[in-house]
Amino acid sequence: MKRKPSADQQESSSRGDPLPDSTRHPSRFDKLTVQSTVDGPITHHHPALIRINKFFTEHGVCSRRDADRLVESGAITINGRVAKLGDRVGLGDVITRGGQVIPWGKAPVYIKYHKPVGVTTTSESHVERNIIAEIGYPERIFPVGRLDKDSSGLILLTNDGDLVNEILRTEFDHEREYLVQIDRSFDHSFLDQMSRGVTIQGKKTKPCRTAPLGRHRFRIVLTEGRNRQIRRMCQALGYRVTSLHRTRIMHISVKGLGVGAWKELTDQERKQLLEAVGRSKG
Repeated sequence: MKRKPSADQQESSSRGDPLPDSTRHPSRFDKLTVQSTVDGPITHHHPALIRINKFFTEHGVCSRRDADRLVESGAITINGRVAKLGDRVGLGDVITRGGQVIPWGKAPVYIKYHKPVGVTTTSESHVERNIIAEIGYPERIFPVGRLDKDSSGLILLTNDGDLVNEILRTEFDHEREYLVQIDRSFDHSFLDQMSRGVTIQGKKTKPCRTAPLGRHRFRIVLTEGRNRQIRRMCQALGYRVTSLHRTRIMHISVKGLGVGAWKELTDQERKQLLEAVGRSKG
């Protein structure tokens, strides 16, 4: 699915040169409208400035925390000067990582994917059947949260690094719904215990909603995402999960999406997603 270019992108395209000359000749910075000091952050007179760590998340490079680490390591430059934490940048600035220019203007991408069993939720390229290779999206994206290799169902991917932390923050109580099958039949007391919370790895899980779907199957809706949480909850109560399938994340459903298929969120899904994490605009 092709995305419509933004007004800024159309304007840049019409000029035929979306980046300043300094992108092609890194030593030429004399024409950039930049004020800098030896010890302080770079300042500009551009009306739309963002922090350097946010630049990296908006362009799908990494999370803000990882961006801060890159800045602290000295790997990032702004207009040829080593960046500092707190620096702000605008469209006239040339940002590099390890000497490579990171271009401006990538539109945010939000994808939903029906992960099959056997695919590993990782961005590490050396891992066999990693989720990035399976999808084969032409731009850099990364998964929001995780879904076990032995589990299937819905997972979101994006180049919006801020979204990862915003969705995973437990205080927002974002719902995730699963269909679970276990190795033997259960009674109502099992579901009651699951609903009230189960102590795993020394900490009790948050209360959740459950509903029986048969002798061995049930539905569960969580508002937290601890590692292998459902499997560990069941194990703590004497059961083993034989099948785990995520059907929903917040308002986004896997329904209608074939196994192994992916597509970009609809405008409405995207709007609701961004509103749900506290952004007034999508």
